[in-house]
Amino acid sequence: MKLLQQDTISYNDLFVKNRAVIEEGASPVVNAARVKAQETFEKTGIPSSKVEAYKYTNLQPFFNRKYTMSFEGSGFTGKVEDIFTCNLDTLTAHTISLVNGKYVSFKAAGDLPEGVVVGSFSQLSLKYPELMKKYYAKIAPVENDALVALNTMLAQDGVFVYVPKNAIVEKPFQVVNILMGDDDRMVNQRNFIMIEENAQARVLLCDHALTPKRFLVNTVTEAQVDAAGHLIVTNLENHHNGVVQVGGYFFNQEEKSILFANYFTLNAGVARNNINVRLGGERAECHVSGLYLLDKNQHVDNFSFIDHAVPNCESNELFKGVMDDMSTGSFTGRIMVRPDAQKTNAYQSNNNLLLTEDARINTRPQLEIYADDVKCSHGATVGQLDEEALFYLRARGIGKEEAYILLMYAFAYEVIEKISIPELKKRITDLVEKRFRHELDKCDSCIICENKGSKSFLLAN
Repeated sequence: MKLLQQDTISYNDLFVKNRAVIEEGASPVVNAARVKAQETFEKTGIPSSKVEAYKYTNLQPFFNRKYTMSFEGSGFTGKVEDIFTCNLDTLTAHTISLVNGKYVSFKAAGDLPEGVVVGSFSQLSLKYPELMKKYYAKIAPVENDALVALNTMLAQDGVFVYVPKNAIVEKPFQVVNILMGDDDRMVNQRNFIMIEENAQARVLLCDHALTPKRFLVNTVTEAQVDAAGHLIVTNLENHHNGVVQVGGYFFNQEEKSILFANYFTLNAGVARNNINVRLGGERAECHVSGLYLLDKNQHVDNFSFIDHAVPNCESNELFKGVMDDMSTGSFTGRIMVRPDAQKTNAYQSNNNLLLTEDARINTRPQLEIYADDVKCSHGATVGQLDEEALFYLRARGIGKEEAYILLMYAFAYEVIEKISIPELKKRITDLVEKRFRHELDKCDSCIICENKGSKSFLLAN
């Protein structure tokens, strides 16, 4: 395996010099998209805080660092079970394992419905060229975001999930991307999810760093949900503080489809979540939620865009954050109601607790409405714990620290209760409580799984 050092040379130069290796064995559709992506990225480069969409998160310092990357394999040749084990026995899931963004293995938890296909994005994009022609780099167009363009230019592998018409996958897919290496490393990962008409599936996306190095992760996930399809995606971030993760999540929904997209950031150095949903068929509905718990100098930026393109659709959005120490955060929630999208019902809320005077949050709810027969509202709050509620608990013999924890948990539970998998909900509940008790100030476990064979560690930003 050849390791490359990415220093301050341009990413365009990196692509040009390694293009033959990057494109080897890949789908012609995927490779064709690289050309347009390169042209776009050459014009834009890594966004700074001068770009409106990245006003509160300047990523340039992180992308200008020296990283190791490999275009020839993941660098892992053993068995995933030898380095990583899921110890949550009550959760039964179909497990897809990746190392540094490259597909390694799939372990089914029982039989899958006929026609369901799961595996390497690189391999299966070759097998399904018509799907790639129709959707690849169209649900997530390169023109709209420089980091999507960078991913489209450099990414080689990831996860491919295809659920055919009328198929219902009872057990969730758990995607575990393991980050590991002896040097600071950059990972570009591409995922594709196809839910055909009247099909149903649940997908858990979990990244986990096993080595105490700096990681820069740039991931793009495209998902198509056809008519009456039902997709639940849960993204779980519980990294050490040396990880910078940019996740682009793009969904296109057809008529009567239902999407639940949940984002939990319990620990991260820097996290940027770009969430884009297009409601393209009548009576489609989406429910997007997020919870971020930050302390020290951690930073999270949730940026969402819900596009009501047709009439009679519904969207609900709820993000909550608890900020401690000198942590910083940002929420931008943009709802677009297009001229023909009458009878739209859209709701958005962002609520934040600041536990110290040094914690900071910027919240920007935005509505763009070009139709006149709609119900749309948004709201944002930033404050501290309710002193009256605290007094009420203290008056009943509850200690001050425990009272604070109870109030913070009550604040967060509105998002936690949206988790549809009981085993996962219990696990998240336990970890949130530990986070509030400062028992998870280091990365000693994946949000679902416990790491076997590696020591806990914490890296400063």
